[in-house]
Amino acid sequence: MGTEIERKFLLRNDDWRKAADAGTLFEQGYLTEAEQASVRIRIEGGKANINIKGATLSITRREFEYPIPLEDARELLAELCRKPLIKKTRYHVAHADHVWDIDVFEGENAGLVVAEIELKDEAETFARPDWLGEEVSDDPRYYNVCLLKHPFCDW
Repeated sequence: MGTEIERKFLLRNDDWRKAADAGTLFEQGYLTEAEQASVRIRIEGGKANINIKGATLSITRREFEYPIPLEDARELLAELCRKPLIKKTRYHVAHADHVWDIDVFEGENAGLVVAEIELKDEAETFARPDWLGEEVSDDPRYYNVCLLKHPFCDW
């Protein structure tokens, strides 16, 4: 790992659902958010990770992720992470040569649906599905760490 190259988009419609998998519930929280990095705990279905991401909000960021015991993650989310937690269901949709992650948020971020694509290079080209809308990669409001402080319901 070490580097993540990811672009974010809004969705034009719900047509992506026709090709989506069953989805996986995500629950995540942030232990800290510093000038240099954020430290996130995430439960994804039945597994858990700790993730350290560079604080730069751009399509290329430093990222490190490691598995942790599920029970430890539950305790960290309950006792040490900032509230409210971010809850969402992530769906995977294959299109052309890529797999898109579609995040459907819950709670204070209900109504927000974001598509993400991970790339090997910032200049990598990709086929845009018909359901893909406006790119929001450069809008910090759409980053999960920012949704914690300014949830979608307050926009």
